Amino acid sequence: MSTVDAEAQFRELLEHHRGIVFKVAASYARGAQDSEDLAQEIAAQLWRAFPKYDGTRSFSTWMYRIALNVAISHLRERSRYDSVHEPLDIAVHDAADSASDAQADARVRELHRCIARLDPLNRALLILYLDERSQRDIAEILGISETNVATKIGRLKQRLRNDMSEA
Repeated sequence: MSTVDAEAQFRELLEHHRGIVFKVAASYARGAQDSEDLAQEIAAQLWRAFPKYDGTRSFSTWMYRIALNVAISHLRERSRYDSVHEPLDIAVHDAADSASDAQADARVRELHRCIARLDPLNRALLILYLDERSQRDIAEILGISETNVATKIGRLKQRLRNDMSEA
């Protein structure tokens, strides 16, 4: 396949599955700018790895594996940076239209806080679960057994229930 054909194929596949990139970036980034930067890094890494992609396998599974690896590396680098630098405390104020909207927004924010506290593997597992990936796909993407996936999902659901009920 020529470079032009490979680039066209890559662009088409990336466009079709771009939601994966944005979902992973948003889950592992802090803020909109960080999310955009991470999405670009994921896309760049996907392009670099594309020549090794096996077309007989699911592109979305391959894409998730690379995107999650890049995001986890990003998270580790940010953790090292954060341990040396004091972050600025930036307050975000949202105006709610009604009390019920405010309650729903508060629950969503709390859920995001709970997810942000998860370790990288559980965060990846949750993203894939919420994306309705099969246990087989999740196992393949994360490199763990299907039994381990089922066990971890059960524990993760219980942990989130407990964390959300305490909030």
